[in-house]
Amino acid sequence: MNAIVRLLCLLLALVMLAGCGRSTVVRRDRDGRPVSTQPISASSVLVQRGDTLYGIAFRAGQDYRDVARWNGIRPPYTIYPGQRLQLRGQAIVTRPSTRQPATVASNRKPAPAQTPPPPTARKPPPPPAQSSPPLPPSTAAKIPWRWPTQGVLIGRFVAGDNTRQGIDIAGSGGQAVVAAAAGTVVYSGSGLVGYGELVIIKHSDEWLSAYGHNRRRLVAEGAAVSAGQNIAEMGRTGASRDMLHFEIRRNGKPIDPLPLLPAQ
Repeated sequence: MNAIVRLLCLLLALVMLAGCGRSTVVRRDRDGRPVSTQPISASSVLVQRGDTLYGIAFRAGQDYRDVARWNGIRPPYTIYPGQRLQLRGQAIVTRPSTRQPATVASNRKPAPAQTPPPPTARKPPPPPAQSSPPLPPSTAAKIPWRWPTQGVLIGRFVAGDNTRQGIDIAGSGGQAVVAAAAGTVVYSGSGLVGYGELVIIKHSDEWLSAYGHNRRRLVAEGAAVSAGQNIAEMGRTGASRDMLHFEIRRNGKPIDPLPLLPAQ
């Protein structure tokens, strides 16, 4: 009898393991609805409930202003579930006119040749063109960036590597994560794959910063934050250890944060 029970238990365990091998993890929001977590590589996307223009542009690696312009969306950039957004700009091509020039009637006499006017005094050559004035420095130099948390740098930015678009700072769970500069929270959620609990701050029309893998977010979308203000608690959501993933993006494109941060 005991042998039969052990055999049944073994068969049940094998069935459960086989089922786990075929299972798929579906991330859901606090209301139990599935959330979109995949990076966007398509030319358009269908807006889901909970999406924001900033979050979609971040996932697509685009400047939110470009996405707004391509879709005719004006500030405050409100989007709606079921709305389809174009994520690539469409070039406008101007085609030459297909009309042919009108022909001259065959019975019309040609106009008499006109005598060219006498030559006039040659004008002096124009002065040499002056070079354009230098462009103003980037607004990054005007932003007093600060470190978003304390800890050991365990990951660096690598240009062109989609898995290393910022820096990783190791620390302990619950450690303070602060705003690297003053700005407005434009995203606070967990709908982006690989970032866990994520906060995105807009510092200007040109600059954004992102803070990922938090244990808890302390700010909501639309909140104005000051430099150094606590915005989250460090955690390991979407990561294998307690750490902060920090990005700075200029016009939607990630850049190396280290040259902008003060020396430690």
